[in-house]
Amino acid sequence: MKAAFFRKHGGPEVMEYGDIADPVVLPGQVIVDSPAASGNGADWKVRKGSYAPITDLPYIPGRDFSGVISALGEGVTDFAIGDEVFGVCDVGQEQAYAEKIAIKASIVAKKPKGLSHEECAALALIGLTALISVEDTLQLKKGETILIQGGAGGVASYAIQLAKYIGARVITTTRTENHAYLRKLDADHIIDYNAQDFTKVVSNCDAVFDTVGGDVTQRSFAVLRPGGRAASIAAGQAAPVSPRADVTSLRPKVGRDRPHLERIAALALSGAVRPPEMTIYKLSDAAAAHKVSEGRHFRGKLVFKVR
Repeated sequence: MKAAFFRKHGGPEVMEYGDIADPVVLPGQVIVDSPAASGNGADWKVRKGSYAPITDLPYIPGRDFSGVISALGEGVTDFAIGDEVFGVCDVGQEQAYAEKIAIKASIVAKKPKGLSHEECAALALIGLTALISVEDTLQLKKGETILIQGGAGGVASYAIQLAKYIGARVITTTRTENHAYLRKLDADHIIDYNAQDFTKVVSNCDAVFDTVGGDVTQRSFAVLRPGGRAASIAAGQAAPVSPRADVTSLRPKVGRDRPHLERIAALALSGAVRPPEMTIYKLSDAAAAHKVSEGRHFRGKLVFKVR
């Protein structure tokens, strides 16, 4: 099969495109022939060696995908060959930058009809992350106010729509050129972080969802009401230390399961959450996509056309 991979840690230039052995299906797994995969910020961090060094090389990165089941492992009875599915690789597994992927059947879901494989790949991990962060971790409720940091990014743009669907008032931050995009997502108040200090114009929020990190994480606690809660996916694996004793700091635990994927599909089919704006690359151009991803100033999602 064709895949994008790296043989050593380094910059985008270490990404290669070529032939890799097909995966072998194990009991409880399916093989998915994947025409689309999604790019995520974690991908270039893995390539760069920002996490634990990888010794099993060459290594195929990539976490979310959409495709068609081509083989069933022993014991798999809830899918058939030819079923269209989408999903996110298990924690500790990657390999979505490839024409085929072997994955546990229990963590993939039927692809919603009416959405393309590219759209489903774009929605998978951002939807999973936003649902677990906003619904499960922050437990956002109708009538509450939430500040979502970095609104034009994939996870945040999903979170904006999800929060509006729940019935919350949404404040978000982004650059001026992204304001029109976020207005289309129905954000109530958009702050240009280059022109305004959000801590000067926002206060008394029930919740904050931080996707930016750095000093933004710490400064976000200032806008919470007493008893408010903040969740960050950009400040490491543990909840950031709060400078305030009267608010709660949380770190969402983004696992993998079919029920969350089925909720993503249902929200997409109902029109409650639309797919993000997509920039589509050929898989052979993975190095170029990584350069854009590392810049962290693109809108929506980077998606690979695998086949």
